Amino acid sequence: MITVTGEPPVVLGLCSGTHDSAAALIAGGHLVGLVEEERLTSVKHTSAYPEQAISWLLETAGLSRGQVTHVAYNFDPRRYLAAAPAALPYLARPASARRALPRARSFARVYRNARDRFRAFHASFPTATVTGVEHHLAHGLYALAAGLHELSTDSGEAAVLVVDSLGESATTTISHARRAGTSVVLRRMLSISDPASLGYVYGAVTQHLGWRRGDEEGTVMALAALGDPARFREVFHRAIPITENGFGLDLRMFPLRVLSSRWPRVTPAFIADTCPPRPADAPVAQIHADVAAALQKRLEQVMVHLARCARALTGASTLLVGGGVAMNCVAIGQICQQAGFHRIAVPPAPGDAGTSAGAALAVHRKLTGRLADGAAGVCYLGPDYPNVWLTPRPRPGLSAVQLTAPARLIAQRLAEGQIIGVFQGRCEAGPRALGNRSILASPLQAGVVERLNATVKYREPFRPFAPVVLAGVAGVYFTLGQPSPFMSIASPVTELARHVIPAVVHVNGTARVQTVTPEQNPLLAEVLSAFAAITGHPVLINTSLNIKGKPICGSPEAALDCLVKSGLDALLLENWWVTKTPTPAPASTDPAQVRS
Repeated sequence: MITVTGEPPVVLGLCSGTHDSAAALIAGGHLVGLVEEERLTSVKHTSAYPEQAISWLLETAGLSRGQVTHVAYNFDPRRYLAAAPAALPYLARPASARRALPRARSFARVYRNARDRFRAFHASFPTATVTGVEHHLAHGLYALAAGLHELSTDSGEAAVLVVDSLGESATTTISHARRAGTSVVLRRMLSISDPASLGYVYGAVTQHLGWRRGDEEGTVMALAALGDPARFREVFHRAIPITENGFGLDLRMFPLRVLSSRWPRVTPAFIADTCPPRPADAPVAQIHADVAAALQKRLEQVMVHLARCARALTGASTLLVGGGVAMNCVAIGQICQQAGFHRIAVPPAPGDAGTSAGAALAVHRKLTGRLADGAAGVCYLGPDYPNVWLTPRPRPGLSAVQLTAPARLIAQRLAEGQIIGVFQGRCEAGPRALGNRSILASPLQAGVVERLNATVKYREPFRPFAPVVLAGVAGVYFTLGQPSPFMSIASPVTELARHVIPAVVHVNGTARVQTVTPEQNPLLAEVLSAFAAITGHPVLINTSLNIKGKPICGSPEAALDCLVKSGLDALLLENWWVTKTPTPAPASTDPAQVRS
């Protein structure tokens, strides 16, 4: 439990009502935690009010609801309403005329929904002040707080680039952050508004290619490596023109967004120039890979251009990137290679879940004049279960035994070709498992990727798996040249990696690498060291502890479900070694490791 004083301000940050509902709490000037509601309800990308996340945060801080002084929401309805007239010139165009009434209804619906949420927040916290925070400010402040330690490498300043689908009106912003005594000043330098939106276009094409918008953009990114970007290059160059200070959007290809599932997100002109919509259960053809490749290439070009704009506008040599598009690790990798920054950092939760923390940070900063601590370089911000207790037969067909030192056993089993789940410590914030809710496997084993995709993750065979490596030797395998603790950057690999660990090298010659130190994750670092002692290579496959369609396991019961319903060989659940065999302890276990 984190001990806090309960003195004002106690700020609860919320993302609720759209997707990826989450809550974050600042008390005593410290970020107590950041929790996605899906981890506690097992409903992926839930939009529900984050009741369970809020309850866990308050319990962890030892606070009651009456002690919350401020509720910060990641959306400002007043700013949204003020932005509505900006859409009128687009609606006046003949091509957009038929969308004028639905668009107007969308504005009204979004405003009403936000107003209703504010009323619900007031009802839940009647003694608290409820404040709407500009969406991109919330993204930017969380990226800044998570990367605050990076400012010391850049004379106390950084560029902050936020790229997503849409806030109130902004889709892309560039800000300049600099230290000012004990505070940090964040100054907006550039803002690009709807309809020009990289997140909107990527989601629209994801849906057109037969995957779930807002969930499976990563699948399209992986598919892109198998396609020819030249085939549809000119289509996407016309659709997303690069301008001197940003980019635009051709509404003849991607029409104005309307808040309705019945309205298409691509036009007949786009379909005619590319391909018909692919049903979700239809085979994936080369034309789909080629569309994905052209989309991905254009996204990378625009993102590099935006990063260069940020460099020119701010003069900073450190770049902090937030927003949902920051989860495109290949684009972040291209920024590292091409944009001229000394260091790039992406927070562990760059999408909307992270704006719960960003909103709380914004209100706390406004009240106190300083940025709350507890976010810099930290990803393990969710619930833990240190007192979980299992019986020797926790479920039919499962056996469990307690271990006191599991690292050597895990490494040995991995070296033998087993696939192991790990559930330990506090849950990671964000979409990537980083060692506490992970599935680990050996990249040295032939067929491991095929087995993971087919029998554990139940997903498309072309999707790659990410490596985790000890930070001190990362350069032996990956050419990134900087830490990547949150698995945010696709790095080119060395020739050694191509020959020794091809299982983690995608067909485009990159890998979404996670670097880890003993300080960041002691158990994971110990497993890597033990695996290196056996095999000579401190690199493992690290993917999230879940199966397709489910969120990362947030509770012990969800972790046991994952073991039962997948091809996992074993699960480390805190200090419990759980297997599908009737034998409680593996035969090769060091007796000193087994707790009697």
